Amino acid sequence: MTKDILMIVGDFSEDYELMVPFQALQMVGHDVDAVCPDKEAGETVKTAIHDFRGDQTYMESRGHNFELNATMADVDPTEYDALCVPGGRAPEYLRTYDEVIEAVQHFFEADKPVATLCHGPQILAAADVLDGYEMTSYPAVQAECEAAGCSWVDEVTRDRNLVTGQAWPDHPEWLAAFMDLLGDEVSHGEPVAADD
Repeated sequence: MTKDILMIVGDFSEDYELMVPFQALQMVGHDVDAVCPDKEAGETVKTAIHDFRGDQTYMESRGHNFELNATMADVDPTEYDALCVPGGRAPEYLRTYDEVIEAVQHFFEADKPVATLCHGPQILAAADVLDGYEMTSYPAVQAECEAAGCSWVDEVTRDRNLVTGQAWPDHPEWLAAFMDLLGDEVSHGEPVAADD
């Protein structure tokens, strides 16, 4: 069954964490609206690629221009079935927008599915919705998550309506958990072959 999914993004959202879920969720039939405060449908956000090369933290490179397909000012969160919040550097400034915080709070108050990873939980912490959850994030965000009242773990986690991952290498497990929460039939393991 098709779900309407809101994706909140911004300049320097992590490229893979924005592009891969946006396309994968559409691929299985969902409608995904990607929005950014103070930008309209048809405008773009710049992405950043975070690469892990054995350093103490990630290395960052310029990614793509990602075209928004909806306008945040026109969004009514009550019309959406689920929320997806990618990571990257965008969450550190997106959490300063009242409209972003209010949208996130709606999804938790209504117990709708929410998926986030990497630095995305910074927005959820600012929205004060993490108290009592078990979750994960990029390890450098652990202190913020715990200060917001959650129990932080070192793996992809689903707790009630919330699915969390640490970074884009978690996509297979993180997206499978989110799609399962959305009611999609997800095959874990070998691909399912079509009948001949």
